[in-house]
Amino acid sequence: MNGMIFAAGLGTRLRPLTDDRPKALVELNGKALLERVIGRMKEVKVERLVINIHHFADQIKIFLREHENFGMDIVLSEEREKLLDTGGGVLKARDLFLPDTPVLIHNVDILTDLDLNALIRQHEEHDAYATLVVKPCLADRVLKFNGGILKGWENKRTGEQKIVDDGFYRAKEYNYCGMQVLSSEYLHNMIHGDVFSIIDEHLAQAKNHPIELFQHDGLAFDLGTPEAIKEANGMIYDL
Repeated sequence: MNGMIFAAGLGTRLRPLTDDRPKALVELNGKALLERVIGRMKEVKVERLVINIHHFADQIKIFLREHENFGMDIVLSEEREKLLDTGGGVLKARDLFLPDTPVLIHNVDILTDLDLNALIRQHEEHDAYATLVVKPCLADRVLKFNGGILKGWENKRTGEQKIVDDGFYRAKEYNYCGMQVLSSEYLHNMIHGDVFSIIDEHLAQAKNHPIELFQHDGLAFDLGTPEAIKEANGMIYDL
């Protein structure tokens, strides 16, 4: 299994915590967000871990060097010239992954109790093309799944819709939780180029390949604001 951590974002919602450091090095209960996700990747025995970097990129390099890459095979995908969004980040990193091997992707700013081994196991048992971690929600922007297969996206506030096929109209609504597994075939078949969202790539590829869900009913906490960090710091357990 390859792994990838999305860590290149500017972290604008986290200001002032990100005025002097990248989002990935903001601390939760004394431990950097990046270290937490690296630890989870190590637990599931990821062989090659790719981390994309942009904002205060040198700080991340120093952090990893000081911790001797946490004993892992870590490769950095640099986006210094411009941010490529989530899909563009995967596309740029594609040649850094071990070949013919799926990739487990995890946003750096998600605190979760998800059983990553269960996610990987389902992906492998289904011989899945791609598997997205989702949970039922009442959010403005939702992914729509019918029979466990991605059928579209909708912004319920504006009415904008992106429809894969007619299954969209009988689909259930879910919130994407910032974790996914992509097959090597998915990576090879990527349609978009340069700067684009991985969600748009999913919707495009879903017209020809089934994109599956993994439903998570536990914690998937977005750490994207100072208020969220403060709330998570107050939790009685440490994930």
